[in-house]
Formats: sequence, C-alpha cells, structure tokens
Amino acid sequence: MQALSERLDALLAGQTLRRADLLGFSSLKTYDPSPDSLAGHRLVSVGRRAKYLVWEFDNGTRIVLHLSQAGRLDVEEPPKKTKPRGAVARFVFGAGDAGLDGAGTGILVREYGTQRKASWWVLAPGDEGPLAGLGPEPGSEAFATFIRTSDSNRHLTTDLRDQHVVSGIGRGWGDDILQRAKLSPFASLRSLTPEQREALLAAATDVLAEALELERSRPGGLSESSLGGRFKVHGRFGEPCPTCGTTLQRVSFESYEMAYCPTCQTGGKVLADRRLSRLLK
Repeated sequence: MQALSERLDALLAGQTLRRADLLGFSSLKTYDPSPDSLAGHRLVSVGRRAKYLVWEFDNGTRIVLHLSQAGRLDVEEPPKKTKPRGAVARFVFGAGDAGLDGAGTGILVREYGTQRKASWWVLAPGDEGPLAGLGPEPGSEAFATFIRTSDSNRHLTTDLRDQHVVSGIGRGWGDDILQRAKLSPFASLRSLTPEQREALLAAATDVLAEALELERSRPGGLSESSLGGRFKVHGRFGEPCPTCGTTLQRVSFESYEMAYCPTCQTGGKVLADRRLSRLLK
C-alpha cells in the first residue's frame, strides 16, 4: 500500500478532481460531506495509513480508501463511463490549465472475486473515520516501545495482524517477520526475552523494507496484483524454509492460514492445525 500510494501521488498530486462516481452503492461508508462536494478541488497528496489510501484535498477534506483483499486500481486515459463487474468507484481528475476541461485521468476502483468488501469514506477536516484507533506503524517510536514493553499475552501472530494493536503488517508479512525473528507464532510478547524483542523489531524493519524496495521496482500498472510470489513463508506451505530448508507447515483457521518453519521457530514442534483437528474429532 505504501508503494501504491507513492505511485498515485506521482500520477495525480496537483490535479483537480472533476467527479467521484459511486459505482458500488454499499462501498461508500459516509454521506456527509458528499463526494460531489469535492468537485473542483485540488488533490494535494496521496498517502497511506495502515492499509488505507489517504487522498488529501486542498480544503482539508480527505478520501480514505480500503481495497480489502481483492481491490485493484485501473488507470483510464481518457476516463471511461462504463461500469464493469466489481466496480466500486471512479475518480476523474484534470491536470494543469485544463482544470475541469480537456483530457483527464480516471482511477477506477474494482474488486475481483465474489466478496465485496472494498470501502471508501469522504472525511471532513478533523474526522478520522476508520483511521481512529489504529495502532502504531512499524518503524515508529511508538511501535518500538510497544514491542519492547508490552506484556500482551496474546499470540504474536494475533497481535501483528490486529490493526488496532500495530498497523500495516497483517498476516502475510507477519508470517515472514516471525520466521525471520525465529519466533513461534504462538509465543506472546510477555514470554519474550529482551533479546527476542529486539530480534522481532529488527525482523519487522528488515522484512518490510525489503518488501517495499521490491514493490517500488515492480513493473506494470496499478491494477496488477502486487503480492503474488513476494512472501517467503506466508502461503508457502509444503515448500522448503528459505533459511534452513525444512518443509514449511501451516495452521489453518476459519478464514485464513498461518505458515511457519518448525526448525527455525518452534524447536521442531509441529503446531496443531486447528481446522484439521476439528475434522478429526
């Protein structure tokens, strides 16, 4: 999301919003200010907070967009008027002296698959909307303090994917971070030694920095899937561990699965697969 926000900022910052079309009725989570109220306003920047794209306009109003798991952005030059399957919204911008006239750039938000969870908000100045209550970002002092001092007794994998505890990691990078730090996903912050906490901090910094560097150099358009093949552990059950070569294992939950290396992370112990365990009862 960080790399995507940078690409959008380079493409659109300074342009004027011509219109914001609601194409998926349930995707817009606010009613005031209305999207139409932003027409004619200049986009100052596109940034990121956790997994949200934050579009800042010259009047202080923001559009906040969450793509969920299957959301993509298509650049349209010139903007289209069609409503393809899975369409969520279309934002049309005009550049330079053309302002609200002339050729423009359209950003079509589409959601692939069957689920419809992509959402967007139009937030008045001072309104944090879905950004309120998000946890600290990796790389911040608040994040480092949390890792070093928290006595949380929840599983590490749970804390890392909870956006209200720490934001911007999620389960995918969480798996890779814990493998890099050589920590069991079922350990807790309370159980870690000071050395293990520092290892977790270092792993979070390194894994996310490497991921961002790769994403910034990725060729292709905004709509292409950005994470396929990028994880070294997550989603690679049955493949060799990138560190020691041991076959990676997994724990399956109701709506997701977690991957780990028994040798690097759990002292050779294979963790119980929750979904399989239920089936065997």
